[in-house]
Amino acid sequence: MFERLKNRARGVRRDVVTLWFAYRHPQMPMIAKIAAVLIVAYAFSPIDLIPDFIPVLGFLDEVILLPVFIWLTLNLAPETVVVESRSAALAWMDAHRPKPKNYIAAAVIIGLWSFGAWLLWRWLAN
Repeated sequence: MFERLKNRARGVRRDVVTLWFAYRHPQMPMIAKIAAVLIVAYAFSPIDLIPDFIPVLGFLDEVILLPVFIWLTLNLAPETVVVESRSAALAWMDAHRPKPKNYIAAAVIIGLWSFGAWLLWRWLAN
């Protein structure tokens, strides 16, 4: 069972990098490009929208939401784009082992949490 989970995690990582290559492909539809950019930015962000220390909900995004959105976006893309992007992703992953970080997405998530805390403070203050 543990080996199966590790394989699924590798598959998600591969698919995120596949989306990274797919959104730059000229045959990728615009809606799929937008979804791919959002998924890649979130997946490569060092900060999660739902922090992992929150029981159950913290891992919900990595275990359920991220794979579902990846699957939906890959289904929006033409098969040729997916095949080309997947082979480019595998080649890139073999050449670059560390996971890239997206600090812009991290800043956006910090901003969202800060805004939410500010709204909560304003609501409680009144």
